[in-house]
Amino acid sequence: MTRRLAGLGPVRLGVDANAPDKSGTSRKAEKSPSRFPRFGGKPKPKAPVRPANKKKLIAKGIVLRADAATRSVPPLSSLDDEGDEMVTQAASRREPPKRDPKLRSKPQPRIGARTDMRMEPRPPSRGPGRRKKKSSGGGFFGRAVYWATVCCLWVAIAIGGLLFYYAMTLPDTSGLWDVTHAPSLSILAADGETLSHRGDLLGGMVTTAEMPAYLPQAVVATEDQRFYWHFGVDPIGLARAAYQNYRAGGIVQGGSTITQQLAKNVFLKPDRTFSRKIQEMLLAIWLEARYSKEQILTLYMNRVYFGGGAYGVEGASERFFKKTVRELSLPEAAMLAGLLKAPSHYSPTNDISRARNRAAIVLDNMQREGYITAVDARYAMAHPASLEGYSASGSINYFVDWVADVLPGFTGEPNTDLIVRTTIDPQMQRAAEEIVAKALAGEGAKLGVTQAAVVAMTPDGSVRAMVGGRSYAQSQFNRAVQALRQPGSAFKPFVYLAAMERGLTPETVRTDRPISYGGWAPSNYAGRFEGAMTLHRALAGSVNTIAVQVAQEVGIRNVIRTAQKMGIQENLPANLSLALGTCDLNLLELTAAYAAFANGGYGVIPHGIDEVHARDGTEVYRRQGSGLGRVMSEQALGEMNYMLKGVMTEGTGRRAALSDRQSAGKTGTSQDFRDAWFIGYTANLVVGVWVGNDNRAPMKKVTGGGLPATIWHDFMERTQTNVPVTELPGRYPLYEAPPVAVNEVPQSEATVEPERRRDWEEPGFFERLFGSASRDDRPSTIRPGAPGYR
Repeated sequence: MTRRLAGLGPVRLGVDANAPDKSGTSRKAEKSPSRFPRFGGKPKPKAPVRPANKKKLIAKGIVLRADAATRSVPPLSSLDDEGDEMVTQAASRREPPKRDPKLRSKPQPRIGARTDMRMEPRPPSRGPGRRKKKSSGGGFFGRAVYWATVCCLWVAIAIGGLLFYYAMTLPDTSGLWDVTHAPSLSILAADGETLSHRGDLLGGMVTTAEMPAYLPQAVVATEDQRFYWHFGVDPIGLARAAYQNYRAGGIVQGGSTITQQLAKNVFLKPDRTFSRKIQEMLLAIWLEARYSKEQILTLYMNRVYFGGGAYGVEGASERFFKKTVRELSLPEAAMLAGLLKAPSHYSPTNDISRARNRAAIVLDNMQREGYITAVDARYAMAHPASLEGYSASGSINYFVDWVADVLPGFTGEPNTDLIVRTTIDPQMQRAAEEIVAKALAGEGAKLGVTQAAVVAMTPDGSVRAMVGGRSYAQSQFNRAVQALRQPGSAFKPFVYLAAMERGLTPETVRTDRPISYGGWAPSNYAGRFEGAMTLHRALAGSVNTIAVQVAQEVGIRNVIRTAQKMGIQENLPANLSLALGTCDLNLLELTAAYAAFANGGYGVIPHGIDEVHARDGTEVYRRQGSGLGRVMSEQALGEMNYMLKGVMTEGTGRRAALSDRQSAGKTGTSQDFRDAWFIGYTANLVVGVWVGNDNRAPMKKVTGGGLPATIWHDFMERTQTNVPVTELPGRYPLYEAPPVAVNEVPQSEATVEPERRRDWEEPGFFERLFGSASRDDRPSTIRPGAPGYR
């Protein structure tokens, strides 16, 4: 028989309910119309389901998921009383463990009854043998997490191995506390006279507790604002520096902490390499783990370089302010803290205004960090620090500064007191200071000259005297070493030396006439042209047109090579105006180049240090070697000294000539009388003189043969009177011939060498390919220059 059961639909009941039919298959429930496609009926059109009854309908759907066609139905007698209970148990096996009790309390609607709610069909239930598939999204995410974890582990292993490798290569750290005080420098003259002291002269390391509180605060506020919380490496600082460097397209900021700087200064070399940076970080972490913040700050401030040869805060205080660190004022402390970023650039001995501007930045940092009040900052800015202890006649400090700056290149960063014996001659130094002061106060004041510089050295390059300016107290800028000015005609000896090395002689004749190269037409100082003359006469009279013709004839690049061979290190422009000195040189370098004419043709390196010893007598450095080797032939040496002696006897340098000994030299005047030079020498001494103005203002027609020649003459007369007379090296001519006076050779009667090409004048590849212009109108790519060089 068939009976309709609530929740199951039509079901066959009876003993033969499960018996196979004639086709051999189990008899299935009769099909009847149903709202549920699961039981064979076509679904009626769905009505919108109200959200409030969603849970209820879903729960009812769970009850209706039983498949009556495939279930074994018990006898009818057991279903009469327990039918509803069985349906409930069947539904409970498919329902979630927890259900809303409100769903059970409401009666289930009878199948076939009309209702306003329509239930959505549920997907068929899985059979007991089917396995649940993982979603594709969850599987991908799990795999990504897994491989990311694996990669992170391998990266961590690699980094650990790298750190272990660099940790094994770290330098010895046992000497961290070996220095009991800041290293000091004692600068001595050649005769042992003490010139200056630099560094901690009092002995003993100064702790942060002994310093004024605002000094370490200024250092922390400027160098490492997060010093008291990081672990030796500042991730925020590194990220900030990396961002700024990325924006600038280069390295403009560093992220090193005070601890890292200490590790670099004490244990490492200043190489900018990846391995050095890793070692620096490892040492910084080790220092932070072993020492307190105050100990690290104490070590740093007693070992760091402050510029001007001062190592440690005590040495810097003595160097710049002539007082102990315990006596420093707030403006002085701010100035010292400001030096740490770039000691040479911000050094008050180089530019006091720049140092004060840097100190103002430090004061702003201290106010922002809360170390000082706004009132304190304004007062310190209104009363900036000043250099103390230097007198107007203390020009020896120009030389001492130069020695202190070049010393680390010979000794490295010292960790002990050093005694430096220099080449300076105190008597020559005092003579140079007095003569310069007198010349500037007298004739210089009338001619609009405010500054002068003097360098005196022996023919082997040993500096005996150096004056870098009018007053070291007023300006610590060393015009003998740091100033780059145009030498004018003082550069011409390199042009003529290149010509002598290529076959020309002092008697070679060239014509002083109007010339033009690419629109540039050099002229002479006198404003006239004198026709044919020898090279000897042209150099003595500083004739510009012939100097340019000779440079064109021998090749301007050959002139540059000759100057560099003589010791000129600055970049030189490859155009014909270089023959008239349109380049920037410093006085020390140019004077050293002339020394080769005085010593027999050997290039020299100017130097001021003979030897360096530690305080206990250990030798640290001793000068060895002679210089650059031979830079000119014997014949060229004789020819050049012959011509340069003519400058003193019959040319532009007559005012500098010495009466009791041979001397030679060359004058130089730059455009608009902005610079005037005289470089001269005897067999015993080479002296260079420069006069001008710091703002490059023109002087009142001062030439190299005027005030500079006078200073040179007065200095030589005062320092060389008792020196034995020695002739200059080299001979020309080999036989004596009567000298030819200037202006005695008429142009029509001058003996002109035949125009022939020498081997070294043969045309090059491009000249053979495109042809060459005439000797008179040879084109040039030089920029138009201004005449008037002498």
